[in-house]
Amino acid sequence: MMRFEAPDTEAMEAFGRELGTVLRAGDVVVLTGPLGAGKTTLTRGIGAGLGIRGPVQSPTFVLARTHPSLVGGAPLVHVDAYRLGSSALLDDLDLDFDRSVVVVEWGAGLVEDVTDSWLEIVIERPTGASAVVARAADAAGEESIDGDADLDAALDADEPRVVTATGYGPRWADTPYAARA
Repeated sequence: MMRFEAPDTEAMEAFGRELGTVLRAGDVVVLTGPLGAGKTTLTRGIGAGLGIRGPVQSPTFVLARTHPSLVGGAPLVHVDAYRLGSSALLDDLDLDFDRSVVVVEWGAGLVEDVTDSWLEIVIERPTGASAVVARAADAAGEESIDGDADLDAALDADEPRVVTATGYGPRWADTPYAARA
């Protein structure tokens, strides 16, 4: 397990680039964190490290985007599993887990049935944005907060994140990411 503080979005993307250089076909990465935590920023860095064709954008409305490699390596499959309720629905996307690097946002609890090894990355935003999001949600009640300027500013804020990366299964057993017993 590895835990560190990413002071800004540049550090989050740099971690992704570094991670992308060690990922290989068959690897599954699960990203967990609140809205605006930096999941897509991290994935953008992973894509850069893999040498894929971009741009990497959130796949919220399409569920999954495939980015082919520009350097002869594995493609990046970027999945937003927020609306998926089970691993069966993830499996129904018919993703090429064996020949791709698959990054699944909101995938905690969904990948265990589709792979025996995965890297789970939890991103925490311990300051500003969490408080503003909570206040905006409380103020909105039943109304949508999509247009709220404070919420948009909070989600875009460049503030420290705490990142914890834990590897599960045989692929990650002998790496710095291995889960501690």
